Amino acid sequence: MTGKRILYISSDLFPFSSDNTISLSVLKATKFMQSKRNDVRIFMPRFGIINERRHQLHEVIRLSGMNLVINDIDQPLLIKVASIPDAKLQVYFIDNEEYFKRKAIDKDENGNFFKDNDERAIFFTKGVLETVKKLNWKPDIIHIYGWITLLIPLYVKIYYKNDPIYKNTRIVSSIYNNSFNLNKEIIKKIKFDGIKSKQLKFLENPNYLNIVKLCLYFSDAIIKGDTFFPEEIETFIKLNKLLVLKYYPVEEIETVYQKFYKETILERID
Repeated sequence: MTGKRILYISSDLFPFSSDNTISLSVLKATKFMQSKRNDVRIFMPRFGIINERRHQLHEVIRLSGMNLVINDIDQPLLIKVASIPDAKLQVYFIDNEEYFKRKAIDKDENGNFFKDNDERAIFFTKGVLETVKKLNWKPDIIHIYGWITLLIPLYVKIYYKNDPIYKNTRIVSSIYNNSFNLNKEIIKKIKFDGIKSKQLKFLENPNYLNIVKLCLYFSDAIIKGDTFFPEEIETFIKLNKLLVLKYYPVEEIETVYQKFYKETILERID
């Protein structure tokens, strides 16, 4: 598969974050798909733990300056960029003082999830999708990784459903067996954006299981990033007859992903 536009959106990416399963998978997949002459773009949050000087991040003035309304409050969007060493891959960082300045990813010093993780996820989602629109770059595939990206399918399929940039874009969601939860106010904040869907019922109890179900419902295909998932997730996948790629270790994902993109996204669905 060549000549496709692939947008990777992730909570993690090595070397900007630690060398975990997600960060290494994204790195390997993006470098490989670019080597096959695909047009690859990458977005991630500019978490406060990222050293801007070491990784040579700099602000893109022409893309920054937009305000995003989150729960009826204007929040300024900053876009920064850096390059992956030894690869001609540019990474776009979504930044905001309120949401991403703190020196942590999703938990405070006591191990509690931040109460505003819901707003951080909404801001990140809208920040990525609005910036892609500003770039006037129409992705064929959006591939998401990590908790902060799980609202992307909902927003693409509902909030941006009439936007020509995202018409016919297919969404691949890599899911992981990582527990988390979000503020119960999230459903009200999403409805503030004018999003209406019966599937928002999942957010009445926005725990790991329900947020993943919401993500899966609006995705075109799923990649299992772990070998084990709760039975509730497995049953949901089967009942909704979702397209699934089983777990593969990071070392084996290159050609596997390419085949999965081509056969299940670009050919079978289209």
